[in-house]
Order: sequence, then structure tokens, then C-alpha cells
Amino acid sequence: MNLFLNIYDLFDYNIESKEHASRVALYSKFLAEELKCSEKFINEIFNYAPLHDIGKLKISNDILKKPERLTIEEFEEVKKHPELGLELLAKMNLGKVAENIAHYHHEKWNGSGYPKGLKEEEIPLEARIVALSDVYDALRESRVYKKSFSHDEAVKIILNGNGTHFDPKLVDIFYKYNEKFDEIFINF
Repeated sequence: MNLFLNIYDLFDYNIESKEHASRVALYSKFLAEELKCSEKFINEIFNYAPLHDIGKLKISNDILKKPERLTIEEFEEVKKHPELGLELLAKMNLGKVAENIAHYHHEKWNGSGYPKGLKEEEIPLEARIVALSDVYDALRESRVYKKSFSHDEAVKIILNGNGTHFDPKLVDIFYKYNEKFDEIFINF
């Protein structure tokens, strides 16, 4: 299905699943299509969205798999993964879309994200798309440190992040087609 999904098989990297990476790619592709992006952009976001957390390969599994709340120091270590991801992808010469996804997918619409504190359209579109896709799927999936949320709970959280965490244009599309997100989650 996706060129880069097998990278997860090469490492002891299971804090997020291969299924999570696949679904993030599908949600991101759907949002890009609804925005009427170019075919090239749609293909790139589909191929590179699974690499959004590749920088976590350089973060200790003791931190990533910790079942209880992270310390401030541990969370600061996790927050390095966008910069580490950028370094890895720059060496692979995949291009700006891949690099922007890894580097900026934790930026927030209101400027309160990391690593650069970018806001609004300073954040590359591909990173804004993957940010919403990643959060929705992370909410739905159970993790070692949290239970899964229902589709309705996840929709409410995304809507509450409209204009603060997420690009309002993307939230509008997400809300209009939220059943499609649920369908992708259930069927994958």
C-alpha cells in the first residue's frame, strides 16, 4: 500500500502501530483531496505521512513505552523527535513535503506548538493536515499510557481544537466528513 510503512518492521518501534501510520496516510490523503490539492501533493502526503514520527526512532523506548505519565525531562526528550525526524529525512533526500511533515506536525494553529512555535499558515499545509490526522487516530487508538476514545469523543476534541490546535478549514472538512474518518479507523 505505502512505500514507507515497512520502515516500522526494521526497528523495535511499536509505540505507534503500523496501522496508525497507515490510517494517518489515508486520512491525510482524504483531506488533501477535499482541499483539491494537486495530484503530486496528494501522492506525496500519502507516501510521507507515515513518516511523521520517524524521529522517535532516536528516542529511548524506555520513554516511548512508559505506561505512566512522563516526567518534564522525559517529555522534553520526546519533543525532540520533530527535529530528529527532519535530520533523518533530510539525509534521505525525500524532499520538502516529507521533511515538513516530520518537522512541523506538532505545531498548532495558534502558535503554541513545537518545535518552532509557528502559527496559522506559517505551518506548511502538509504538516497541518497530518497534525489533525495524527491526533484523531491517536485519540482512537489505545496506547500504553491511555485508553482509546470513541469516534464521538475524538470528534468533540478535534472540534474543541478548532482555531487553536487545528486549521479551521481542515476542521470544517473533518466535521463534514467525520464518518469517513470513523470508517477508515474501523475498516483498517
